[in-house]
Amino acid sequence: MTRLPHQTDRIYLAWVGMETDLIFNKGIDLPGFASFPLLEKPDTRALLTDYMTDQIALASTQGCGLILETPTWMANRDRARDLGYDDAQLAAINRDAVGFLDAVRAAHSGTDMLISVNIGPRDDAYAPGTTMTPEEAEAYHALQINSLAGTSLDLVSAYTLSNAGEAIGIARAAARQNMPCVISFTVETDGRLPSGQTLDDAIAETDAQTGASPAYYMINCAHPDHFATTLTGNPRIMGVVANASRCSHAELDEAAELDDGDPVELGTQIASLVARHPHIRVIGGCCGTDLRHMEQMAQKVGAG
Repeated sequence: MTRLPHQTDRIYLAWVGMETDLIFNKGIDLPGFASFPLLEKPDTRALLTDYMTDQIALASTQGCGLILETPTWMANRDRARDLGYDDAQLAAINRDAVGFLDAVRAAHSGTDMLISVNIGPRDDAYAPGTTMTPEEAEAYHALQINSLAGTSLDLVSAYTLSNAGEAIGIARAAARQNMPCVISFTVETDGRLPSGQTLDDAIAETDAQTGASPAYYMINCAHPDHFATTLTGNPRIMGVVANASRCSHAELDEAAELDDGDPVELGTQIASLVARHPHIRVIGGCCGTDLRHMEQMAQKVGAG
């Protein structure tokens, strides 16, 4: 039976900073900030393979587990429509993304690897124009989640969520398909969600309306300075996937250059968080991070 991070004592690595690295460091054009179209061409599919292979090598060297994330954060109906994708094409893309990672995983051995289907918010994660009810969110995200039935995924991970309502809907849609689900909220510089809610309150509301169905919760797309002092030790928060930059979400939206911060400092900060909150099992990088940041985190935190 596959064990997920909350069921083990291992440290798992997770990297969701590929898009900023592709755009700013490799000069790859990503219309709509979507990376899933890279699966459709042999050369860019090979590029994605290289990204995954580098992560596998790092996890193997450091003795960590690894969560391989599908490049599907933007692969939902509203965000993909402007790129010309219809519902059938999106379903195929999401399924292919899992198959792609399954093939990568099968080509390597000796490392504990999980396949996570990365689900993003319907609207702008930093400043959502509309907030869905849980029922609306469940119906909306069911399109992507239902398309994954029968694939070799290990979990569904909803990243960069700004409000509890959308988290509840995603968790319910995943539960209907008996898929393990992880909810990752983003926070502003004050440690609160863009909705103004505290992390603990958002988690409590989500758990109360889903029968606590999410496997665990995470924080992503924020620098440790933004949330380190507001973490209360809530044992449901078991992952931190941090930004390299201390900039606010508004500043990041306007940035013309990449702020990759200080990889050594970021690794030290993540290690300090794990030392203070030893229930954290997943660590990794989001916007502005690359393999240097991941290496520092893995080295400083250790394999657990």
